[in-house]
Amino acid sequence: MADDLSGQDGSGFNRFLREHRAPLVAFLGRRVGEDDAQDIAQETFMRLMRYHAQPADQLRPLMYRIAINVIHDRGRRDSTRQAGLHVSLDEDFAALPSSEPSQDLRIEREQELGLVRQAILQLPTRCRQVYLLNRIEGLSYSQIAQHCDISVKAVEKHIGKALALLRQKLKEGGLDREERS
Repeated sequence: MADDLSGQDGSGFNRFLREHRAPLVAFLGRRVGEDDAQDIAQETFMRLMRYHAQPADQLRPLMYRIAINVIHDRGRRDSTRQAGLHVSLDEDFAALPSSEPSQDLRIEREQELGLVRQAILQLPTRCRQVYLLNRIEGLSYSQIAQHCDISVKAVEKHIGKALALLRQKLKEGGLDREERS
C-alpha cells in the first residue's frame, strides 16, 4: 500500500523531500553541473509542493519529471534571452572591452584638437575662410571661388598657404605626424 504523505502537519512530505534531495541533486548534477543542480532542485521542490498529498510511489517519478521540465524551461529561457552572449558584471568588469578611448587618449586628443583650433585661428582671415569652406563645409574649389568672388587659382593658393602654415604651427606645437609615426 502506498504511503500517505499528507499527514496533519506535512511531516511525511518534508521527510520525503529530505530523503530525496541528495539523489535528485546528484541526478541533476550529471546533467547540468553542480552549481545549477542546487537551484534546479530547489525549484523542483517548490513546484512539487502542489502535489504534497500524493502517495510516495507517485511523488518520486513526478519529482524527476518536474526536474527535467525545469531543465528544459531554463534551456528555452536562456536561448530566448541569448544567455551565452551575456557578460557577468560580478566578475572582472574592469576587463570588459570598451569602444570608448581611454581617458589618457581622450585628453591627448582634446589637447591636439585645441592646438589645431588655435593654429586655424592664427591663419590670415581670407586664408582661414577658404580653408574652412573647403575642409569643414565641403565646398569644391569652384564653389569657394564663386562664394568668395575670387578665382579658382586664388582658392588653390589660399588652401596651399593654409596647409603650409598649419603644418608649421602644428610642428612647433609638437604635433608633427612624421615624428609620431
